[in-house]
Amino acid sequence: MATETFDVKTARGYFPALQQKQIYMDNAGGSQVLGTVAESIRSYLLNSNVQLGASYPVSRVSTTSQEDGLKAAASFINAQPEEISIGVSTTQLLHNLSSALKFQAGDELILSKLNHEANTAPWVRIAARLGLTVKWWSSSDPKNPVCDVSELKTLLSDKTRLVTCPHASNITGTISPVREIADAVHAYPRALLCVDGVALAPHRQVDVKALGVDFYAFSWYKVYGPHLAQLYASSHIHDEIETLGHFFKATDTLDLKLNLASANYELTQSIPRVVEFFGRDVSATWAAMSAHEERLQQILLAYLAGDERITIIGEPSSAQTLRVPVISFLVRGIGSQQVVEAVEARSSYGFRSGHMYSHRLLKEVCGVKDVDDGVVRVSLLHYNTEAEVEGLVRVLQEVLA
Repeated sequence: MATETFDVKTARGYFPALQQKQIYMDNAGGSQVLGTVAESIRSYLLNSNVQLGASYPVSRVSTTSQEDGLKAAASFINAQPEEISIGVSTTQLLHNLSSALKFQAGDELILSKLNHEANTAPWVRIAARLGLTVKWWSSSDPKNPVCDVSELKTLLSDKTRLVTCPHASNITGTISPVREIADAVHAYPRALLCVDGVALAPHRQVDVKALGVDFYAFSWYKVYGPHLAQLYASSHIHDEIETLGHFFKATDTLDLKLNLASANYELTQSIPRVVEFFGRDVSATWAAMSAHEERLQQILLAYLAGDERITIIGEPSSAQTLRVPVISFLVRGIGSQQVVEAVEARSSYGFRSGHMYSHRLLKEVCGVKDVDDGVVRVSLLHYNTEAEVEGLVRVLQEVLA
């Protein structure tokens, strides 16, 4: 993909589904898939769909393709292959981690209320089983809740074992200061940081080493790839993770410790096609994509901010340093699903309403009364166009007239 200036028409050409009439603005729930990924999966299933690890030629080819998939997946976040585990979902991977991470009596867990439930439920469950203490890291601003480091520091102690937070909220789009959070957490010897990167990974380049995190999870199916997820655990804490595997299996990689069988073969081997999409100058590609996305969210946020009936839930600025284009809002006097259905009746736009599995955030921090109806969420990606967003604004204006 060209990186000097962002060419949205060229970018859209990589995604066969975008040739349909449907306009995709529900991307935080799952992006469209690269054509190269789909072709890779098809080719694998038709030509090399065998068990790994055998000595016959096709098995050797398949084994190599799996190894290449893990290498590409690790390189995507500046990790080593032995530091990642591939699984069916971020939720499943974090549940596996919670069962395998070593705890002691008296340990405390600090959980952000901005979390998607995937990075909360596993830790609440294990705390209840082991008698650990849960502390809730909340936010004082119901309209623009953030992971405030000063608030976190009041909760940290020598008993802190784990802190969890999102890299970006899947409701607000607001980007958390992860490096600053990591530094605060690591001031305590046994404290570890687990970051949910699902809402950020489709929009920004991730470097787990630069972030200083201990655990980082995201979903490939939201980053133009197959329906898989990935968990990173820094190699320096692998001895604090017990194996979930059979007693006779090796334990020298995170995947061997946490994967109860093997990640889906045909999907894992397609991950290099996603990485290739970013070209040789990966940083330049990401920069061009995020600049384009900033222009997209500026159009929608400007309209939403200009209507007194609408309340934006999240960062009101369109600056790419502050947020990603996951935009949620409430309309006074109209239910969120009513808004969605009214737009659908008049157009080909696809987005959604609800709590998006951030139930605690909407109910306990934002004070949304009908949490199931929740907010209206429009989530954009680099392959959306300015014309599409301008068209959405026109439909919203008609609906709310």
